[in-house]
Amino acid sequence: MTETDPVATRTADQRDMPLIETTLGRAFVDDPVSQWLLGGRLAAERIGYLDSVLARGHLGDGLSTITPAAEAVAIWAAPGRYRIPARQMIRHVPRALAALGPSGFKRMLSMAEVEKLHPEEPHYYLAVLGTDPRHQGKGLGSAAISPTIARADSEGVACYLESSKEDNLAFYHRHGFEVTGTFDLDEGNGPRLWLMWRKPNS
Repeated sequence: MTETDPVATRTADQRDMPLIETTLGRAFVDDPVSQWLLGGRLAAERIGYLDSVLARGHLGDGLSTITPAAEAVAIWAAPGRYRIPARQMIRHVPRALAALGPSGFKRMLSMAEVEKLHPEEPHYYLAVLGTDPRHQGKGLGSAAISPTIARADSEGVACYLESSKEDNLAFYHRHGFEVTGTFDLDEGNGPRLWLMWRKPNS
């Protein structure tokens, strides 16, 4: 399979959570934000759980996509719905605290500042995109994000994301995203995020 071959995808739902958690855990083991949050206590299971909290919060929008064997997962939020309600997050606090430890939990709370960076213009938000490292370079990440990008284009709506790895900017650029700014977590003591915006194709 090459990156130009078509890849079948389907809408992800709550039944896919075990697969989503496993895939995202593997995908983000070397992610700078994950490393910062966990303070070196890296484990795919911890990382997968933290990313699965975002997934659970957005699957109800019906926009998230998974490849046939869960090699890649794209978690999207609909316009105006990028904030996960506090009541939904509270139920995950005990397990998140166990995964992160007290200092990591404090760092995670500081990430609330990132939500303030969302543009006011309506947009689809790519909350998480992860591909199992064993399957990278096969076009699976592109396949996972393409359905919602196509929907955004058909509606004339923009897309937005924050990339936690500079190496991924070229991938997103190929899909029409442009860097609009950067944000350094923890007042500059944490890793950098690249803010990316995609104008709809007419």
